[in-house]
Amino acid sequence: MSVTIKDVAKMANVSVASVSRALNGHGGVTPETQKRIREVAARLRYVPHSAARSLITRRTQTIGALLPDLHGAFFSELIRGIDIAARARGLYLLVSSSHGDAAEAAVALRAMQGRVDGLLVMSPHADQVFLDDNLPVLLPTVLMNSHVTSDRHAVLDVDDYGGARTMVEHLLASGRQRIAFIAGPEVNHDVQERARGYRDALEVAGKADTACILPGDFTEESGYRAGKQVLEMSPRPDAIFAANDMMAIGCLSALEEAGVFVPEDIGVAGFDDIPMARYVSPPLTTVRVRIAELGAAALERLVGIIEAPDDAPPLPRETVSTELVIRASCGGGETVPRRL
Repeated sequence: MSVTIKDVAKMANVSVASVSRALNGHGGVTPETQKRIREVAARLRYVPHSAARSLITRRTQTIGALLPDLHGAFFSELIRGIDIAARARGLYLLVSSSHGDAAEAAVALRAMQGRVDGLLVMSPHADQVFLDDNLPVLLPTVLMNSHVTSDRHAVLDVDDYGGARTMVEHLLASGRQRIAFIAGPEVNHDVQERARGYRDALEVAGKADTACILPGDFTEESGYRAGKQVLEMSPRPDAIFAANDMMAIGCLSALEEAGVFVPEDIGVAGFDDIPMARYVSPPLTTVRVRIAELGAAALERLVGIIEAPDDAPPLPRETVSTELVIRASCGGGETVPRRL
C-alpha cells in the first residue's frame, strides 16, 4: 500500500495540517518540526498526491510549452533553459510541438488546457485570431518571438532585426561586396525580421541591388542546398549569411566539399550561436542569442503572471538583445589550422 499523509503525521507525531504546511513550504510550523516531518517523509518515501493537491490549490504545478519543433540545438537549449528555471521553482514541464502545422498547434494547445497553470507559446501560426480561437481568456500565456501585439499576452522577443542588420554591417565593413542570405520558413516571425535587417543594411550601404535571398527551412540540408546554389552563381557572392546556425553549418559542408576556402573565398555567418557553432571548422561567426536564458526569462515572466494575475495587465513587449560573435568563418576572431 502507498504511504499517505496520515502515515507521515502519525510517525512525526503532528497533525495532517502540519505535514501539509511543512511539505508545501507554507510556514506555520517551527524549523525543528519541519525538519522532523521532512525526515519522516523521506524515510517513508512519501510522495504527495498531485491530484489531491491540485483540488486544494487549483494549481497543477505544471507549465506547458508549445514550440514549432523539438529537433535541433536551438530547441534543446531553449527547453533546457525553461526546464532549469521550472525545476528551481518546483514546477513540471509539459512540452509539445506543431511541426509547422497550424492544425497540430491548435490540437496541442487544446490538449494542454486543464493540465497546465500557464503556457509558453512559440509558433509561427500564433496570430491573434489563432490565439483567440484556441486559448482560454484567463489562461496565463507568454508568447516568444511573436508579431502579435496584445494586452492579453506577454511577449518576449529576440532582437532579430537588430542582430541581422549588425551582422550585415560587419560583413560590409570587412570588405564583403556581395552578401547572400539564406532564409528560413516564410511564415516564421524570426525569419521575416532577420530578412528585414539584411535588406535594410544593404539599402543603407547603397547595395540594395546586390540582395540575394535563397530559400531555406532552418535545417542543415537546406543550408547545404543553398551552398550548392551559391557555387553555381556568377558573379559568386563573397559572403553568405544564414538565418540560423544549422543552415550555416550545412552551407560550410557544401563549400568544403567543393574545395572552396572559408573565409578566403567566401565568408559564412549564422544566427543563434548554438553550442556547436564554435567547434565547426572554421569556427562560425554568428549572432548570439542566449537561448537558455531566453527560455528561463520566459518561464519567470509566466510565473510572475500566474502568481500575481491582478498585477499583470497591461503586459509590455520585452526584447532580448543579441550580440555579434566574430570567429574565423568570416576572417578574424578564433582561428584554426588549415588542413592540407
